[in-house]
Amino acid sequence: MENKLGTVVSPSPHLRSPAGTRNIMLDVIIALVPALAASVYIFGFRALAVTLVSCAACVFFEWGYRALMKKPQNVGDLSAVVTGMLMAFCLPVTVPYWLPVIGAFFAIVIVKQLFGGIGKNFLNPALAARAFLFSWPVLMTKWVAPFSYSSIMNIFGGADAITSATPMGALHAGLLPNATVAQAFLGEIGGSLGEVSALMLLLGGAYLVFHKVISPRIPLAYILTVAVITYIFPKGEADRLSWMLYNLFCGGLMLGAIFMATDYTTSPITKLGQIIFGIGCGLITVLIRYFGTYPEGVSYAILVMNTTVWLIDRATLPRRFGGKPKFDLKGGAR
Repeated sequence: MENKLGTVVSPSPHLRSPAGTRNIMLDVIIALVPALAASVYIFGFRALAVTLVSCAACVFFEWGYRALMKKPQNVGDLSAVVTGMLMAFCLPVTVPYWLPVIGAFFAIVIVKQLFGGIGKNFLNPALAARAFLFSWPVLMTKWVAPFSYSSIMNIFGGADAITSATPMGALHAGLLPNATVAQAFLGEIGGSLGEVSALMLLLGGAYLVFHKVISPRIPLAYILTVAVITYIFPKGEADRLSWMLYNLFCGGLMLGAIFMATDYTTSPITKLGQIIFGIGCGLITVLIRYFGTYPEGVSYAILVMNTTVWLIDRATLPRRFGGKPKFDLKGGAR
């Protein structure tokens, strides 16, 4: 609406931000590239092939579902590509190519689109798909030794591999892994594609924090919680510092804390809520690692905490001046 002065008056909001969904997702993809490069270096080009198949399948299912349901297309926002990369990072390099395709269908159609699309899902799609893919436990737990290029360079066929135990198996038994702490930090260990190199994941996390794509609150609360508990309560006869460092650098902790737990849709919006969320993820991760039958607890810890986000937000949102508290001892939630 134009006033007498010739200026245009419009309703709020009046601020414009260049940070749209596509720009945010592009930053996440850039931050994941170092970990992807490390996985290719450690496991061979089949790691890249698995990641490309996963990304392509996620984009296809997002496009196909929205076309079938006659909804506006949004594959250009790159969120499906991010889901595909994160899901691939949770897989062993030896998986057959049909497995990430099934995972992509579950992540995009079941977890994301059936709940309304981006911003509506209450679980992290990549982690939910990973949990679902454990319906094929043998395929999901076939680990290979680092730098076994001669056995896993076959991109188009099966991946005969030199099997290797992961450090998480040793830690679950109360033993220190055969690899050194430096090897664990750099990623010269067995494990899923994108979780092995703590160094590259931290570099990606620093990029996201620098560009203000994520806040460091959740990752720091998550990682520090695991660090404190594992330092105070080591298993077996390991010294406290070594036990803590192996628990930090091995498994999916860095990947989960930096790239999964910080998902905008499935994490709290308040500062206090984010800290509570990170601490909860850390507590559940250690509990599963110490007392569960599966040696890793990051995925399930984040998924469990995803289901509590609504409660955390409700409890930590600031109260309007003069308004009634959201919780009280007599009536519970208002």
